[in-house]
Amino acid sequence: MTENERNYIRILVQKNVPIEIADETKKILSVCDNLPDTLKNPVVTDEEKHSIIRQIFPKEVQSFVISVCDGGAVDSLARMIDEYTELCIEKQGSIRAVVRYVTPLTETQQEDMKSFIKEKFGRNDVNIEYRCDPDIIGGFILNAGDYEYDKSYRTSLKLMRETLKHRTNKLNSSEAPDALEGEIDHAKRANDIISVLKSEVSDFDHKSGVTETGYITRMGDGIAVIHGMNHVMYGELVEFENGVRGIIQNIETRTCGAVLLGSDHGLTEGSSVTRTGKRAGVGVSDALLGRVVDALGSPIDGLGTIPAEDYFPIEREAPGVVERKSVTVPLETGILAIDSMFPIGRGQRELIIGDRQTGKTSIAVDTIINQKGKDVICVYVAIGQKSSTVAKLVNTLKENGAMDYSIVVSASASDPAPFQYIAPYSGTAMAEYFMAKGKDVLIVYDDLSKHAVAYRAMSLLLHRPPGREAYPGDVFYLHSRLLERSSRMDDEHGGGSITALPIIETLAGDVSAYIPTNVISITDGQIFLESELFFSGMRPAVNVGLSVSRVGGAAQTKAMKKVSGTLRIDLAQFREMEIFTQFSSELDPATTELLNHGRLLMEILKQPLYSPLPHHEQVIILYAATHGFMKDVPLKEVREFRTNLLGYMRIYANDIIKEIDTEKVLSDDLCKRLEKVISDFKG
Repeated sequence: MTENERNYIRILVQKNVPIEIADETKKILSVCDNLPDTLKNPVVTDEEKHSIIRQIFPKEVQSFVISVCDGGAVDSLARMIDEYTELCIEKQGSIRAVVRYVTPLTETQQEDMKSFIKEKFGRNDVNIEYRCDPDIIGGFILNAGDYEYDKSYRTSLKLMRETLKHRTNKLNSSEAPDALEGEIDHAKRANDIISVLKSEVSDFDHKSGVTETGYITRMGDGIAVIHGMNHVMYGELVEFENGVRGIIQNIETRTCGAVLLGSDHGLTEGSSVTRTGKRAGVGVSDALLGRVVDALGSPIDGLGTIPAEDYFPIEREAPGVVERKSVTVPLETGILAIDSMFPIGRGQRELIIGDRQTGKTSIAVDTIINQKGKDVICVYVAIGQKSSTVAKLVNTLKENGAMDYSIVVSASASDPAPFQYIAPYSGTAMAEYFMAKGKDVLIVYDDLSKHAVAYRAMSLLLHRPPGREAYPGDVFYLHSRLLERSSRMDDEHGGGSITALPIIETLAGDVSAYIPTNVISITDGQIFLESELFFSGMRPAVNVGLSVSRVGGAAQTKAMKKVSGTLRIDLAQFREMEIFTQFSSELDPATTELLNHGRLLMEILKQPLYSPLPHHEQVIILYAATHGFMKDVPLKEVREFRTNLLGYMRIYANDIIKEIDTEKVLSDDLCKRLEKVISDFKG
């Protein structure tokens, strides 16, 4: 509430307007829907507006409404009346309550109700309003303060129906191995259902729900401002009367702001909202593997429901430093340029950054495909993408046999901003479930630029103050609390890991923009993809100068470290010399050799889409290139030479391949044998 609105409320306090008059004013505002528009209309003169106010409103509030109208704060009129009513109730030490019933309460029951409210809320004066409501079937519902005591038959029947449905689904999920056991199982299920039904009926009179409630004061664009619910938590799930859920994002003195996780159809100002008492989370289980789900964990692939073994909150504190251990085990992407120069370790956070259409998603998909048979669970989170793009990616994973160990979380561009906001947190919660079981998990966030845009849209609608580029002040915390959850746990805490590959889209290669610099400072390195390289045919278009892995050789095998030792330096020298000599006509032999070697390295680093290379193939190719075995091969024939060499090795030197894969070390003896095989192949 603004200081200007507080000043208007002080006018009502000074006039000591009775609470009954305030209620009457609020009723007038609710009945006359077009009144605020009329009072704001510039065509209507001030005299006409004042005349309307004097005809409609009680004398006690006429001067107050005129002041608000002249001050241009008509939209806040209802909210100011609510605030004044709350102040009056607190000042009087009284409480107002509403009882909805089917059968009228006797005088004794009314006195008991009044005594209960006095004792519960510690108030001397209780004002109870009784309303007949046939919709509740039987019993009663008491609303006092922010709490709702639901002893209605309607709620009890709803709870009974949900319990029976849950039990029946659970019993039906078990299948009998043969006909006889099927008959026994069927009889057992029938008996179980009957026992559940008996217990539900016996508890029918005792079932009651005590919930803290509030009501909507402002609604629009997927954002609801709620009055009441004074004990609500930040990030808590709340339920609206149309069944849609929301997440609390703003907490103020008397109100809170919530984002809706669904349609606002049927919700208006005054609609009730109920606390659930639990923070937003997703159901998790091994059945998630191979499935496509939305940001709430619900399946969207048409393959049936996903049974949940546990419930993980989407927002969770990151593991402490003591619980972690250093990153030493490599997570191979299968991309030669990355595994040789910018190795990624299990538990690392490596940023993939570049302009649109430079192959960022392709690197992530290649990495997922390369985890086949390596006991790594993969989670791909699509944020703000077209549904057709996600469907195409899922088909690619299926064709390459990668969907069996993968989960796709999709919050498409057509989904509301809150879904795009919670999607990466939901995906991380699923990853944490597998990490808690000691598994290694790879999670891809594609991409966090759209995630930040969705959060900005939400924040502006929640009336949070904008900062740089209109992003809210906590946009750094938005991504830091997400990426800090990726780590490698020590053996005492399960030994699992989460490796994160966040993707950021830049504009015209500007890595110094707000969101890119934020995520660069959070992650343990970045793979920078350059448009110029991409369009020149260098794919993956990795810029060797700007890309880096801060884990480095710690996440690299000794064999790979040995063959790729001078690779980055050689490429950097080549790029520099290429620019320096592009206008030269005559070159000395040393420069010519350096340029030819650089072009050869650039050629072998080119790799087809969705064709990740195994560890031994990468080592053999790099060894042949860095030890001069490919010096005399024309650039156009490099790819053919590489393919034929690997085929020759599989037939005549399978023992060398097995030794590289198992030992992951290039001993002197192994190097000699490898050189002999390559020489024989060339001969």
